[in-house]
Amino acid sequence: MRVLVVGSGGREHALCWALAASPLLTKLWCAPGNPGTAALAENVPIGVLDFSALVAFARDRAVDLVVPGPEAPLVAGLADAMAEVGIACCGPSAEAARLEGSKSFAKEVCDSAGIPTAKWERFDDAAAAREFVRRRGAPIVVKADGLAAGKGVVVAASEAEAEAAIAEIMEAGRFGEAGRSVVIEECLQGEEVSLFALSDGAHAIPLGSAQDHKRAGDGDTGTNTGGMGAFAPTPALPPALEHAAMDGILRPALAELARRGTPFRGVLYAGLMMTAEGPKLIEFNVRFGDPECQVLILRLKSDLLAALFAACEGELAAFDLRWRDEAAIAVVMAARGYPGEHVRHTAIRGLDAAAVVPGVQIFHAGTEVLDGRLVSTGGRVLTVCATGADLRAAHAAAYAAVDRIDWPEGFCRRDIGWRALG
Repeated sequence: MRVLVVGSGGREHALCWALAASPLLTKLWCAPGNPGTAALAENVPIGVLDFSALVAFARDRAVDLVVPGPEAPLVAGLADAMAEVGIACCGPSAEAARLEGSKSFAKEVCDSAGIPTAKWERFDDAAAAREFVRRRGAPIVVKADGLAAGKGVVVAASEAEAEAAIAEIMEAGRFGEAGRSVVIEECLQGEEVSLFALSDGAHAIPLGSAQDHKRAGDGDTGTNTGGMGAFAPTPALPPALEHAAMDGILRPALAELARRGTPFRGVLYAGLMMTAEGPKLIEFNVRFGDPECQVLILRLKSDLLAALFAACEGELAAFDLRWRDEAAIAVVMAARGYPGEHVRHTAIRGLDAAAVVPGVQIFHAGTEVLDGRLVSTGGRVLTVCATGADLRAAHAAAYAAVDRIDWPEGFCRRDIGWRALG
């Protein structure tokens, strides 16, 4: 098979790494890719939202399968554009991708399907939103309704903090069109976990669970980020609760979309809060998470390419996935200042020394080669991953690798997996 991966981050490097190992693969491209994907695939200088160029490339190269990484092209209709020319794309249509593209749409699906989630209301008017906050009190959650790169959510501990979030999102326009309306919901209490499934539109199989670390600082302090690390599997979602969440949250959502005439094909990711009443949905995402993808991929024993193509072909009913017993951990190394203004084009050394630590795999995200040197270009720059017999062993290996990387301008959290490690 000839495969095109779309994206340029650590998630896409991990996808290329897994796809490159498939005996079904004959040719792999990544658009636009990064220095890490270049070692596994042929990078193509096409942006993720340049659909005309992506479609033309896929047609010219007789691509059999397109694998989108990030959410923006899916919400904008990449799968639809590929479907128009008869090319399989393992991702939902733009209509189905509204599960992530619109918080209020996701909530409406939950209400229709009886999925447990936080009580919520949507507002187009900032004054009405502020009045609602004053009536309900804090803690309370304010979310930009549209896509905000994982940064449009404020868990407000006070009414003043919630009102400031409303002003920033709706009036200051921090997230542009995505913040024209907001969803305000009750603040659920518990431990947050991520559960992933692969759907062919009619059937869904679990892809496993993981826990992400959103805050920039140790002990879950500091600003929300796109994700500073993850581990899998998570003891917070044992097998019985995973089955319950599949049957009570993910499968009902998929059934509701099918009922509406927009069946979902691809990876569906549910952010769950493990409340005293059981798992409740925080949000849906319509693709692999980053860095959750990295830890899930490291534990996958089965052929990822065969699974993704089966989802496109409607053949998951009898499909099964096998997983390694090892635990996996991912530590994100970010540029100083992230998630705000951060340093760029700083030299990174020592990756070869880090990569020889047993069990370690390093995925590139915000890197490029400049004048023969590997330099940082983004906020999240590397994902240093490791597997081990248990989470403690994986943790030790990942941080041993981190300590071999010579990048003074970078930082990472030193406590990834702390909840499970105790």
